[in-house]
Amino acid sequence: MPVDTARALAAAPRTTEISWTPEDIQLYHLGIGAGVPATDPRELRYTLESRLHVLPSFATVAGGGPPGVIAALSMPGVDVDLASVLHGGQSLRVHRPLPVRATATRTDRITAVHDKGKAAVLVLRSDAADADGPLWTAEAQVYVRGEGGWGGDRGPSAAAPEERGAPDRTVERPLREDQALLYRLTGDLNPLHADPEFARRAGFDRPVLHGLCTYGTTLKAVVDTLLDGDVTRVRSWTARFAGVTYPGETLRIRMWRGDGAVRVAVGAVERGDAPVLAGATAEFT
Repeated sequence: MPVDTARALAAAPRTTEISWTPEDIQLYHLGIGAGVPATDPRELRYTLESRLHVLPSFATVAGGGPPGVIAALSMPGVDVDLASVLHGGQSLRVHRPLPVRATATRTDRITAVHDKGKAAVLVLRSDAADADGPLWTAEAQVYVRGEGGWGGDRGPSAAAPEERGAPDRTVERPLREDQALLYRLTGDLNPLHADPEFARRAGFDRPVLHGLCTYGTTLKAVVDTLLDGDVTRVRSWTARFAGVTYPGETLRIRMWRGDGAVRVAVGAVERGDAPVLAGATAEFT
């Protein structure tokens, strides 16, 4: 089979030097919808270099290059068609606020391969650190259609309990028609998000938005709505990609605030609140 589980798990970690500048952060923030209204002081924290704050989800694109979902496909023991791959979920834990400019070392390894029957799920863990110590730990769950059924461990269930009661806050975030074209400039050049022919080959009627764009847009909404715009309060952000988002749609983001955590559900307004993110939780201080 194209996923050699034993080889993937036994492979040595891959270490890469990465760096970023304020311009990289500004591009990322614009890619997830920051800067509207352009002169709003709350938005200038994301777009103006003289007062720049770094949303923690920037870690998913820091250093440019392919994101975790594509990087996993180049790891030893993995040889699959990109058109059969979907990003199943993403988790991120930040160990301290991210600097606006840095050079760091990122170490990637496959830590698990789960057999979901009709698919395999690869878990790619990435740890980043600079000269001052650890920066973040991230895990990407990579869903590979047609590669399950070998009798391996199914792994944890992806199902999450439904929230009960009215959300504490609900906001809507419209997406640009060219949102995917802008976001892909952060490094994720997967043609699924731009090429209609490739999208059809992957089973979609048109290009879909990057899951990590929705992931970042949602975290920004949580920070701006419930955390007073303070990005340094975020400790972790985890979400399962329950469905696709199309550029030009509107995200309805529902938030339930608890003790030290915000639970989040996201749906696409134009498709009857079709689920986009599920099982999402942001931990904060």
